[in-house]
Amino acid sequence: MAALRALRPFAHREYRVLIAALAISIFGSGMWAVAMVYQVIHLGGWPLELSLVATAASVGLVAFVLAGGIAADRVPQRLLIIAVEGTNLAVIGAISLLAMTGALQLWHLAVGAFVLGVGAAFFFPAYSAILPRILPADDLLAANGMEGTMRPILQQAAGPAVAGVAVAAFSPAWAVTGVSACHLLAFIILNFLGRHALDAPPNGAVDGGSLGGRSSGGKPAKTSFFHDLREGVVYTVRTPWLLWTLIWACLSVLFLIGPIEVLIPFVVRDQLSGDSRMFGFLLAIMGVGGASASLATASFKLPRRYLTVMIASWGVGTLPLAAVGIMDNFWVLAAALFIFGATGGVGMVIWGTLLQRRVPPHLLGRVSSLDFFVSLALMPVSMALSGPAAAVVPIWLIFLGAGLVCPIMAVVALLAARMMHDEIENPLDTAPGHVPSSNPEDESEVARSRD
Repeated sequence: MAALRALRPFAHREYRVLIAALAISIFGSGMWAVAMVYQVIHLGGWPLELSLVATAASVGLVAFVLAGGIAADRVPQRLLIIAVEGTNLAVIGAISLLAMTGALQLWHLAVGAFVLGVGAAFFFPAYSAILPRILPADDLLAANGMEGTMRPILQQAAGPAVAGVAVAAFSPAWAVTGVSACHLLAFIILNFLGRHALDAPPNGAVDGGSLGGRSSGGKPAKTSFFHDLREGVVYTVRTPWLLWTLIWACLSVLFLIGPIEVLIPFVVRDQLSGDSRMFGFLLAIMGVGGASASLATASFKLPRRYLTVMIASWGVGTLPLAAVGIMDNFWVLAAALFIFGATGGVGMVIWGTLLQRRVPPHLLGRVSSLDFFVSLALMPVSMALSGPAAAVVPIWLIFLGAGLVCPIMAVVALLAARMMHDEIENPLDTAPGHVPSSNPEDESEVARSRD
């Protein structure tokens, strides 16, 4: 019965098309994570150069994610998703051609990574906002769980593993070419999304329009970019569970993303005497942990203590990373990454469902973009600091700090937002169409701000 619950979203045609394209695209992204690292190393790069390329992608994401959220609430999400995939195809295809002809340089990778980051800034809010339009509320947890299952398997496991083998057997250029083939196939599939159902203006296509800023004539009211942005910010700031989760995420990104993305390849090389294949399989093991936990979460109902489970999973899951810098055994490091992936998967499935069920539909794109912006605001800083920091500070100390700070901040967020009280006051087993709020004044404030 639990397995059937996880598969219910596949009964809807639009979801089947969307998830098929997404699966292929994120498999390509997983290949890119490894291909990019070893393409930088192939060009003579070290941690500093790898930091620069990784930072370029995060800068593109952070700089444009707010615009992406507003776009997701204003224009058809279907068109945004297709446009992003087409851009990904063009960028990776160009890098592949340059690599194959021997003309690729580090600045090409940095520019390409920046454009891919911009594309992600428009994709994620649009994807989050389109799911409630094609699926009933009861299927959203399963849909987020399915994505949470596929993303680790394909992006953190299969994709990196295949790319690692391709790099070792051929060259990084061949791995990049495989990435471009994935984006081509995903782009073709996305064009089968139904136009008649999904090309209507987002605000006019969902329930909850009484909060959606309609003019007296029944049409969506025209508002400025900054008005729309302010509305999303006001709602986020006035919603404690949302605000404090984002504060925790922002700090965890600062301490975790840079070390994981930039330093683990060198941990593999220097502490384990491994190569690209070992790095790829370690990412695969982390992905298996996330996938299995996501599937398990999707197979059951949302836990009654959903906020506590979410924050506790994220906080406890970072503890094993504290010892990564001193691990010299493959299986011990693999176990640490498996736990990190599993606990992260549980939290992300619950988090995505909370956004789609507790945030008013007309604000979902903007709040999702604020989620990415606030969560990732310090990602460029983390990427940029990791390489130089490793040159002056022992790697074991960097991972120790990351593994200990995040659980402490998780406890602070849980208490500051009174999450254990909020989840009891706002159960998610309410009637369909009701959007609970952790602050009863939030919805009235949102409605007034649109008048």
